[in-house]
Amino acid sequence: MAKKTASKTSRKTAAPRNISASAKPPRERIVDAMMALLEDKPFDEITLREIAATAGVSLGELRGEFGSPLAILSEHVRRIDRAVLSETDEDMAEDPARERLFEILMRRFEAMTPYKAAVRSLTRSAMRNPGLALTLNRFGVQSMQWMLTAADIGSAGPKGMLRAQGLALTFGAVMRTWLNDEDADMAATMAALDRALSRAEHWSVMLDEAFRIPAGACRIASRLRARRRRTGPREDEQPAI
Repeated sequence: MAKKTASKTSRKTAAPRNISASAKPPRERIVDAMMALLEDKPFDEITLREIAATAGVSLGELRGEFGSPLAILSEHVRRIDRAVLSETDEDMAEDPARERLFEILMRRFEAMTPYKAAVRSLTRSAMRNPGLALTLNRFGVQSMQWMLTAADIGSAGPKGMLRAQGLALTFGAVMRTWLNDEDADMAATMAALDRALSRAEHWSVMLDEAFRIPAGACRIASRLRARRRRTGPREDEQPAI
């Protein structure tokens, strides 16, 4: 595919670890602190006091911004969403849907690159903690709804929710390759994503067909009711005397 070129992918440098001295607003420092701590320890071992100290804020300031460590993770995910959505090109509109989605998801991997060590740690924690895994899946589905929207692919209604869930699982599967991909061009990640989207495209077609079945059944039932109104009830439906 023509768009899958190394020139569109550039590795970003890691964020500075001296977070408390940063000129960023407290809310951003708190998110940075959470991701920095994740590089060194599992999610379940990170305390609110550690987050506050690393960010250079008081516990009161931390509570004013976030209610829990999961809320901080949610803000990090939204921050990645905003970074990807702000770079969406209008010139992608003429590309096939799969190409648009490929480009957007690769941009997401690029935006996540400075936090790769933290994401690796979080993934390991989720494997040991089903509750955390379910919460991260919910965050992922919400994000994938935005990625689908950016690619101009339907994400509304039941079908859109199923499509977003499927894409979240697809992205998670490719992320395993990305976590071990140290190539600046992310060639292995690009190849894995291309294969995964090919499989997902097949399932998306089947999903579209599945959603046509109840619609067709409703049309048939409606026509049958209209015909009965014109012709009257069948003999076996006559009321007993």
